[in-house]
Amino acid sequence: MAARVLAMPAQIPHSARNSAVLLLFFPLEDVLHMIFIQRTEDGGRHSGQVGFPGGRYETYDAGFEATAMRETQEEVGIPATDIQLLGALTPLYIPVSNFIVHPFVGYTEKRPEYLLSKDEVAGIYEVAADTLFLPERKIVTTVRPSSAPGLELTVPAYTLQDGPIIWGATAMMLSELEAVWHASMG
Repeated sequence: MAARVLAMPAQIPHSARNSAVLLLFFPLEDVLHMIFIQRTEDGGRHSGQVGFPGGRYETYDAGFEATAMRETQEEVGIPATDIQLLGALTPLYIPVSNFIVHPFVGYTEKRPEYLLSKDEVAGIYEVAADTLFLPERKIVTTVRPSSAPGLELTVPAYTLQDGPIIWGATAMMLSELEAVWHASMG
């Protein structure tokens, strides 16, 4: 699922900033679901993209896990006290935004009640986990990155049932989760 707007440098720059995201599961009608957010169209480097709640590490955060939990609460209104952290995935450097993203997997016991940060989140997608990794959900498509609107890239992606695509760093994290998911089932 690797698709890059900018090539991966030989070495991660010392100026790279840390951030964290949360891949959050919850039950809905006895089916495990996962939350994705649609970022607002704000002209930023990830403007309008589908991703996971998360954001920049702050020095007052107790660690990257705390960043993921704080940002999830700020962006979609789910209190950290409602979330059980299950583990971490591999950190991923994103050249276009110069962030090292630390992904975490979490679970909440009931469908969340959302309170969206209108400045950051345009909407929520709740996706049944049992449909997420179906072979027909993996496609190759073209995108115009918000960070380089004149550029058209052919990228591997996941497609959701109602049309949006997941590509780039989010797809790479999802692909790792898929590998872990299949390994645990098999």
